[in-house]
Amino acid sequence: MEISSKENTHFFSNNTILPVDRSSFKSESSSSKEKQSCCGGIKIFLGALSFVYFAKALSGSYLKSTITQIERRFDIPSSLVGVIDGSFEIGNLLIIILVSYFGAKLHRPRIIGAGCLIMSAGTFLIAMPQFFMGRYRYERFPSTINSSVSLSPCLQDKNQTPLSALEKSPAKINAGCVQTVAIIGPIFGFLLGSLCAKLYVDIGFVDLDSVTISPKDVQWVGAWWLGYLIAGVISILAGIPFWFLPRHLPRPESRKDSSSSSEHSKFIIEENKDQGTSSWQQAKLAEMAKDFLPSLKNLFGNPVYILYLCASIIQFNSLIGMVTYKPKYIEQQYGQTSSKTNFVIGLINIPAVAFGIFSGGLIMKRFGVGVVGAAKLSLGSSFFGYLLLLSLFAMGCGNSEVAGLTVSYHGAKPMSDHEQALFSECNSGCSCSRNDWDPICGDNGVTYVSACLAGCRASNGTGKNTVFFNCSCVRTFESSQSSSAVVGPCQKGNECPKMFLYFLVISVITSYTLSVGGTPGYILLLRCIKPHLKSFALGIYTLAIRVLAGIPAPVYFGVAIDTTCLKWGSKRCGGRGACRLYDSSALRYVYLGLTLVLGMVSIFFSVAVLWVLRKRSSPQDETLSANGERGACGTKSRKDNFVHSDQLIQSTYWPEKETRL
Repeated sequence: MEISSKENTHFFSNNTILPVDRSSFKSESSSSKEKQSCCGGIKIFLGALSFVYFAKALSGSYLKSTITQIERRFDIPSSLVGVIDGSFEIGNLLIIILVSYFGAKLHRPRIIGAGCLIMSAGTFLIAMPQFFMGRYRYERFPSTINSSVSLSPCLQDKNQTPLSALEKSPAKINAGCVQTVAIIGPIFGFLLGSLCAKLYVDIGFVDLDSVTISPKDVQWVGAWWLGYLIAGVISILAGIPFWFLPRHLPRPESRKDSSSSSEHSKFIIEENKDQGTSSWQQAKLAEMAKDFLPSLKNLFGNPVYILYLCASIIQFNSLIGMVTYKPKYIEQQYGQTSSKTNFVIGLINIPAVAFGIFSGGLIMKRFGVGVVGAAKLSLGSSFFGYLLLLSLFAMGCGNSEVAGLTVSYHGAKPMSDHEQALFSECNSGCSCSRNDWDPICGDNGVTYVSACLAGCRASNGTGKNTVFFNCSCVRTFESSQSSSAVVGPCQKGNECPKMFLYFLVISVITSYTLSVGGTPGYILLLRCIKPHLKSFALGIYTLAIRVLAGIPAPVYFGVAIDTTCLKWGSKRCGGRGACRLYDSSALRYVYLGLTLVLGMVSIFFSVAVLWVLRKRSSPQDETLSANGERGACGTKSRKDNFVHSDQLIQSTYWPEKETRL
């Protein structure tokens, strides 16, 4: 139920009732009052619409920030999380065509209000599993639970009850106005995700002193559900004003023939002039649907539109997959917490996207860029953006040293997949399970999957302060003199903080560069479509992005990421759970490689768009287009092509841009 911001901004223009002729004796005071009333109504509408965009953007970005939390909470693989993320788009598919085609004829304020209620219900529904699936239980050796009993991690007594059978302890004042708020929404969404990730998932339901894991632990799950409740309340509040707005707002007399309108308003106004008020009020659904198929055929007969649509679909596959799993990539590659990851994305990456979009519009306005120039700018933005992305391959961290997974128990060179062996001579006398994941850090700097697999025979302390002693596997690693270990995995190598800093710098520059092409691409799309088809074309464009990119990209990205897992967790009821440890090198090549390959394919389609535009235009056409007189897409009148320079920066919408980079 989402409509592009420019459509919403000129919401009432599409259905405006033509003015009744005023008598010549009408006073200036009444005209002034009418103007003030109209402007006040528009300001109220823009304020309400901005709040809706804020709520929508916050909800969408918060979903991205909770991906890893949901994966750990419900012990599911990345591929299934991708299905959940992709399903966020499915609800729009049932009505998006109807909204884009018939929405202009109906009471759209109430449609938006109903959409807000549906959106709030959806966010509440996402949080519901937290309240009927019981408390979160993580894997922990019994001696790390607050207890006066000290057990031996190495279960030498075969009659001693194994961990899996023990009860485990339960332990987040214009159209530029709308776009600005649409960018602010994701910032607050990720910051909210950062805040909730610091809070334990069962906060308010369990004694936090009994929780033996910290936010740095791979099993930590934040209060992911809390943010959805907050987002739901915000969505309800955002929808309330639209139930009290009128169906139409009359335009001021001084603006009825204004030449400073944007492309959206111009084709809407022309449409109104051609059809008249009576035809809008008396048209039936059957009559409105009569031109649907001819319009669709006309739209898909435009080669520039089709090629640009293909380029956008493939590029959004790349960007959606990259953004969906960016928090997971940062956490696994650089050893960062979920809270810090979301904070960095919200405070650094999202503003870079906003600045890039603004810069693209500023370039278009400052240099009077025409259609071919817009295609060049969009192509150049993508090319240099993905070229920068290529450098991230060199900015990764090595695998953590985990005995039996990435290194042998004796400190030999890294092991290949077929050589993984969790059992060794040092723990052969222990009754250990290969399915457990309760990592401890030995004094030798090596992580062990569990205290049992480390061969530890004694422990002291409780909770997070538990210390294990007489760990035979710690002692045998490269003839180590120590045999003790502490709860939790060891930190990544010393080079990781520096690499993470380099990654942030390149990531911000890449986000900015890719975003610069957003405005030129959008203007290119509008200029190459006939005026009466522009709203319909934007609806088809948004539908295609959602169906062919928003839904499948998180799924196959997740499947690819799952192939890099070294250690899977296990569910309490049996079966494979969430991944506990990834191969850092493989994850880097799969995540960045898939993003880069898709990006390169989209560039080829962008080149084809530029080639078609050059073939259909002459140098004189391009020069005239820059002056707003004639375009390269074959339109015949200045009126069809005109874009006032003051409105260029406002035309910055491309679907879900606020959460993609």
